[in-house]
Amino acid sequence: MHFAELLVASTTVAVAGILHLAGPDRAPSVDIPALVRLEPAPFQHRLDGDWQRKGLPVDAPMATVAMPAPVEVMATQVSNRQWNACVEAGACAPLVQPGARPDLPVVGVNWYDAQAYAAWLSDRTGATWRLPTDVEWAHAAAELFRDDALGVESDPTNPAVLWLAEYAAESARSRELDREIRPVGQLNVNSLGIHDIGGAVWEWTSTCLRQGEIDDQGAILRESESCGIYIAEGLHRAAIVDFVRDPKSGGCSVGVPPANLGLRLVRETG
Repeated sequence: MHFAELLVASTTVAVAGILHLAGPDRAPSVDIPALVRLEPAPFQHRLDGDWQRKGLPVDAPMATVAMPAPVEVMATQVSNRQWNACVEAGACAPLVQPGARPDLPVVGVNWYDAQAYAAWLSDRTGATWRLPTDVEWAHAAAELFRDDALGVESDPTNPAVLWLAEYAAESARSRELDREIRPVGQLNVNSLGIHDIGGAVWEWTSTCLRQGEIDDQGAILRESESCGIYIAEGLHRAAIVDFVRDPKSGGCSVGVPPANLGLRLVRETG
């Protein structure tokens, strides 16, 4: 990924802390995190999903991608305090852990919960809020995005080659898994001003699980989407069934499951 290009093309909104939005027929104030504006810029990106070559699993192909339009992304994940405002309005499900610290990121959120929060925030502010796509999330993550390629080709005469590579990758992910949920904004910050990438909280995207086939040169021959399963982003990508709130109890298609599921949203600028 050419993150230097992304940094030049992305401008941080000069806002610190919480934004307060108000207007006719809206709440006097709505708490949302500071925003970072992302401008479209092409970059090299490993596509999401499950891919095969000649019927055998392979790493997803690399492609040049770009966001179709500018967006503003939340600099931090949605917090318990912000989520509770939606709960109090009757638009969101109560927290899995009532009484959780208000400055911690909300967890125990499934894809439908995230959609409900985005719809409520859109209604309250008059702007369009939604989950980011995989490409938008990767752009926002910048140098903290983790390539999940194994770098090993399937060997039809020796399946153990791929199994061992998968085992090694999953073991490394298990060692790196951060289980401590920290207050929003306190884990890390990348070159674009985006906080808390790759910690204990994975984030839902709007991207459906993709399944595809490539040829010997890596060109895409065919692909399809399964939209009951969505990509969650964090320390690694995960494909999660849309109704799952606790990924540790199941619902991850393959590999080490996320520790927790939360969200951050993008605001459309057009």
